[in-house]
Amino acid sequence: MDIIELIDSGKIKRFFRSRRKLNTPGLIYHITQRAAGKEPLFIEDDDYMAMLVLMKEVFQTQNMNTYAFCLMPNHIHLLVSPKERNLFETMRMLFSRYASRFNKKYQRKGHLFGGPYRQAVCLDDSYMLAASLYIHLNPVRAGLTSDPLKYRWTSIRLYLRKPKKKSFVNADFILSLLSDQGDRELTGAREEYLKLLKQGSRLNSDEVLETEEAIEKFLSRLKALVPLVFKGLARNRKISEELGFKLASMDEIEGMIEEVRKNAKVRDPQTRQARKYLIEQLLARGFKKGEIAEKLGVSRKTVYNTLRCSP
Repeated sequence: MDIIELIDSGKIKRFFRSRRKLNTPGLIYHITQRAAGKEPLFIEDDDYMAMLVLMKEVFQTQNMNTYAFCLMPNHIHLLVSPKERNLFETMRMLFSRYASRFNKKYQRKGHLFGGPYRQAVCLDDSYMLAASLYIHLNPVRAGLTSDPLKYRWTSIRLYLRKPKKKSFVNADFILSLLSDQGDRELTGAREEYLKLLKQGSRLNSDEVLETEEAIEKFLSRLKALVPLVFKGLARNRKISEELGFKLASMDEIEGMIEEVRKNAKVRDPQTRQARKYLIEQLLARGFKKGEIAEKLGVSRKTVYNTLRCSP
């Protein structure tokens, strides 16, 4: 089973890549992009505004759903979903147009961004919600503010206050995860999201640009604080229904790992296929090959050889 088949069958909740990226319509992507070296991406308020104008223009032109964003002085977070097979083109258009404007304004030359953007595909309700909270808490994590509502360059206000006019950011999509059937105006959902934001602001969390598993760790800590919220998500799976995917739970994956460990020395096709499936699952969650080998009770060489084998 290759990675695309795993995604199509709904077995993966999050899939991280910086190279050989996916470009599949309908999936939800957490995109991160940073400045080259220690250079800033934004110097004046006018620069932030220019990026927002470009985001609105490019995403609407390219038929891209936008669920959350945060513009930091030297990096960007986006939560988006393309309706067409044009994610590469859209990101290239956005970043190249901004870089061209920035270089012209500040009379500079060379690359503004530090290489290709990074992406993580969100296929799980809990991860999607945690990613949005993580994005909105970036300014707090960086010490730019103690109150995420006071930072101007995120989509958080659209989550907590019903917008007076239509925005290119669809906050309702994620808020609907927290709503009851009778909460048509999402009033209760907005209140619940604010509570989660306050809970999340008290947690120590890693920077996703440095640690691939940062959001998984953030989600795990948040679940420990408010287990009932996330238990409800696992039961409802609204995003899963929206996308048409049937998602495996991590408990199911752990159960399979236990079985594979028991048969670590078995070489029959069924065991090899199960092992490859689990290796792909764990790679998608940000585990290193050495960590996977230890988790499955096999050698690094076995992990590499399993990945090379046909399904």
